[in-house]
Amino acid sequence: MGALKYLTVKYASIDADFLQFCASHGIFSVEDFLVHDVYVLVASAEKLSNSDRLKQGINQLLSIIETLHQPWVNGLVLLEDREQNKHCLSTGGKSFDMLLQGGLRVGHVTEFVGPSSSGKTQICFQVASNVAMKLGSVVFIDSGNSFSPTRIKQIVTRISGSVENRVHGILQQAMRNIECHAVFDVYALLNVLHQLKSSLESQAGYKARLIVVDSISSLIAPILGGSNAQGYALMVSVGYLLKKLADRHNIAVLVSYLTFCCLLAGSI
Repeated sequence: MGALKYLTVKYASIDADFLQFCASHGIFSVEDFLVHDVYVLVASAEKLSNSDRLKQGINQLLSIIETLHQPWVNGLVLLEDREQNKHCLSTGGKSFDMLLQGGLRVGHVTEFVGPSSSGKTQICFQVASNVAMKLGSVVFIDSGNSFSPTRIKQIVTRISGSVENRVHGILQQAMRNIECHAVFDVYALLNVLHQLKSSLESQAGYKARLIVVDSISSLIAPILGGSNAQGYALMVSVGYLLKKLADRHNIAVLVSYLTFCCLLAGSI
């Protein structure tokens, strides 16, 4: 659903005053709203002169969320979805596939943690190369300006074999299949994820098989600390979007962390 400002066109009660009120509570998107206590927001609105209008906006937003949430499904439907769509994507490495019991699970977020210079980015390159070569589109979100086409070429060449003409064709296809986005703060990350969500829902034939976020630590660390409720809300929003994209569109998601951020993994 994305940023609240996009709802102003269709819903009169979600106006500039309501957006300003939400912003004062660190709420800029529907996901931010979902992680806030509605009763606290209502109590805060009641202290203001335009409280009735603000409460109409809150109720309108709740109504929108209720209308658009996924319907309840029974266990048989979930089982069929799991068997038909929620398979595993090979990482391209036998040891990793064995460790993950088959590879990266489609429809889920897979996280791995390690200290600086431990090879996390190389794993991301390995997985992205393998999926782009054999399965289809990869969205690679690069937070450290570390994406290396040269390294991707080396990995693809190694996996493909030694026949030069064959390697050239596979390399071109793999590079076309990798869509790289450089992001340097959590807001840019959220923007990319919202754009991806919109493309998956509106563009016929657009399909991503894998999303890689390398590394999410540099984006999350600056917004946390002390009693920074907005920072936590933004972190939860990222996790919510990644899980939603994975499950709804049958995508495998791979997220890397520095060791000092390992305690954050449960929120993503």
